[in-house]
Amino acid sequence: MRKIILSILGVLLIVGAVFFAKRIIDNKKAFKPRAQKVVKTVFTEVVENGIVPIIVPANGNLVAKNRVELYAEVQGVFRRGNKLFKTGETYRAGETIIRIDASEYAASVQSAKSNLYNQLTSIMPDLRLDYPDIFPKWQAYLNGFDMDKVTPALPGMGSEKERFFISGRGILTSFYNVKNLEQRLRKYRISAPFSGVLTETLVTEGTLIRAGQKLGEFINTDVYELEVAVSKTFSDLLKVGEKVELVALDDSKKYTGKVSRINGRVDQASQTIKAFIEVKNSDLREGMYLEANLDAKEETDAIEIDRSLLLEGDKIFVVRDTILDMIDVKPVYFSDKRVVLKDVPNGTVIMSKPLLGAYIGMAVKIYEDKSTNTKR
Repeated sequence: MRKIILSILGVLLIVGAVFFAKRIIDNKKAFKPRAQKVVKTVFTEVVENGIVPIIVPANGNLVAKNRVELYAEVQGVFRRGNKLFKTGETYRAGETIIRIDASEYAASVQSAKSNLYNQLTSIMPDLRLDYPDIFPKWQAYLNGFDMDKVTPALPGMGSEKERFFISGRGILTSFYNVKNLEQRLRKYRISAPFSGVLTETLVTEGTLIRAGQKLGEFINTDVYELEVAVSKTFSDLLKVGEKVELVALDDSKKYTGKVSRINGRVDQASQTIKAFIEVKNSDLREGMYLEANLDAKEETDAIEIDRSLLLEGDKIFVVRDTILDMIDVKPVYFSDKRVVLKDVPNGTVIMSKPLLGAYIGMAVKIYEDKSTNTKR
């Protein structure tokens, strides 16, 4: 009996719960929130076409215009000179940079000069007897012959007989042999071709130097060149002698250079042309990174905007009565961050900063700069 009563009560509770839930559902009202219309603010500017200079940016590292790689043409021991052969050492034009021990070779030169002197002495009696008219000039040459100085040039031979006589005694052969040895003796001393500084040294004092060995590098610190790559589009606009503004990497200093040379060949891989900009300044150093701004040309009836504002298909957003719209434009030059446009009517209100999610027909309001005056 008890189980029956409990079963009846359970069924009644379930039925009551179902009816109660249905009543709650029927009486529930759905409230839909009203969608608020969001009007975004845009930054704009009014178009005013004018002359836009096309500035082609380029960059590169400075290289000394006058530089010499020092190589040894002879073999010997590197001897110390008046200055240490170290990087950063400065030399004046004509000053000895490297001196190689040439004592053994100098002795062979003196031996050859002595042989030439003996040959000249041996022909003097024959010249006095057979050619008395030319004897005085050869006697004067012999008297001026100094073993410790550079061998002077032979006297001029005016007649064929004189030439045959001198050549037949082996004088010409000995003379040119001596001059060849003297010329090679000069290579044991390397002097500065211009005033400058050593930027690289590969040997030290006491090193045995071999022929063909690189010894170092010497540059002139007065004039530098900057090699830049310019698009072939502007190759016909660049001119030798044109002034160029150069800026350091940190924009701390600016320099003025000029285009000194332009390569006549277009690089097939990059389709660019090499231009060389000459610059002079005491603050410059070889290897410095500089950026060059080349004035290529000027575009008339054009404007310049940020590249992010140019849309696919060469279009930009404009504002017409607080509604966004698009117009077609003609880009004529692209830089890293800017683009030069044409065919934009004067007075057109264009977006000056990108707007996320912008679309045609979007309602916007133009940002107004409400600056207030403050008392000091």
